[in-house]
Parts: sequence; C-alpha cells; structure tokens
Amino acid sequence: MKIVAQVVLWILSGFFCYMIYKSVSGPLEFKKLKEKRYAKVVRTLKDIRNSEEAYKTVNGKYTGSFDTLVTFIETGEFTLTSQRDTSWTEYDKAYAIDVLKEGKIIDTIGTVSVKDSLFKKSDRYKKMMFVPYTDNKKFDLEAATIIKNNYSAPVFLVKANKEDILADQPADLVEQEKNSENITEDITGPEILVGSLDEVSTNGNWPTIYDAKTNKK
Repeated sequence: MKIVAQVVLWILSGFFCYMIYKSVSGPLEFKKLKEKRYAKVVRTLKDIRNSEEAYKTVNGKYTGSFDTLVTFIETGEFTLTSQRDTSWTEYDKAYAIDVLKEGKIIDTIGTVSVKDSLFKKSDRYKKMMFVPYTDNKKFDLEAATIIKNNYSAPVFLVKANKEDILADQPADLVEQEKNSENITEDITGPEILVGSLDEVSTNGNWPTIYDAKTNKK
C-alpha cells in the first residue's frame, strides 16, 4: 500500500507540475503565436490599403469590391508627369504696362503599370482578400463617401475578427485578447482593421511594433 501511495503521489506531483508549467507557458506561447499571425494580417491589410490608395489616385474614390481592386491592379496605370516653371509678360490695361506672370506647366511623359508599382513580380494581391490563418474567410471591405467640413471625402474600411484568426486557440485566451487594452503592445478590440467609415483616415489600429515586424519582410 505504501508503494502504491508513493506512486500516486508521484503521478499527482507530476500532474500539478505540468499544470503549473502550462499555466505559465500557455499564455507565453499564445502571445508568440498571435503576434506571428497578426503580423501577416497587418502585412495583408497594408497591401489592401496601398491598392485602395492607388485606386483612389486614378479614380478619385475607393472601391468596396475586391474583384474591382484586383482587376484594377492587373490593368490599371499611373500617369507620369513632369512639372516645369514658366513665365511670360502680359499687358495690364489698368496700369498700362507689361506685367511679368509666372506659372507652371505639367507635361504627361508616360504611364506605369499599377501592378509593377505596387507588387513588382509578386501575385500575392490575388489572394489579399482572404484573412491569413483562416479557412478562406474574406476581409470585410467597405467604401463610402462622407461629408467633413462641408467637403465630400471618399473613405474605406477593411477589417477582420480576431476570433477567426485565432479560432484554434484556447477560448479563454482569445477572449482576453479581444478585450486587451494595452495600446503599446497589443491590437486593442475584437478586430484588426485599417481605414474608417466615420473619419478621413487610412490608419490601422495596430501599434507601431507591427510596422517594425512587417517592414522586415
């Protein structure tokens, strides 16, 4: 009986040691995993933002359609221009004298492919509508026009749910992550997003540490 009791105690001791280890290492492993996944999501959101800004440069507005955005990347072109100063004299009737006038002349010198400008030889834009680490769930993409200071301004918003990105992780840790308020290291709130439908903004809701992570890639 004494030997059996010792074996049981060893088993229980090992179990409790394992549980203590998991209680410490679990959150640390979760943190590393979520940061790796978030970094890829942020990289994709930056691709979408760059594509939307290019679309607006050419079309004067954003688009709420990924199909339209992909087609634009594949077929769109930027117009290349050059600007030079010019001057001339013009007769001023009021003062009965020639007055020197100055201005600028803008010349069109060619075009460049949107795809070459944004993605070079990469075709990752073809899949940028899908949220990384999900079963092909798509980002929510919206575009609109709002009035700010009596000015009509185009806006867009792209977002993904943290729950989808971390679907295979412990529910309690995911819930804590959704409610995180650490604005220095964490992406606060239940979503990762860029843009806004309420303000004229193309900013993302991630902290600057993710810019450092994505710029290395």
